Amino acid sequence: MPKLIRLYIRHSLIGFGLGALFVALLLWFDVAGLWGLVSNDKAALLAVFILWFFNGAPFAAVQFGYAVMNLAERPEGGGGLRGRLPVPARQGARIGS
Repeated sequence: MPKLIRLYIRHSLIGFGLGALFVALLLWFDVAGLWGLVSNDKAALLAVFILWFFNGAPFAAVQFGYAVMNLAERPEGGGGLRGRLPVPARQGARIGS
């Protein structure tokens, strides 16, 4: 399997795991009475699944985006600022020719 596909699957699973943690915390702290709504319903499993899936998808997308951005190679020899402050360029206004 190509490395990029493995990267996508791994980080999507991490994102959906974070989404599951988020939904569990929503239910545990009973945000907006969510636990009361879900626990007294016949379709509680479906409601929790939909809540998990639609929260897991953005978590997975952000996790994968973060992983892809971390793939960039960092310059080794003094490239970038690396602790130095940028020096502003001073240019005078030219009037006339």
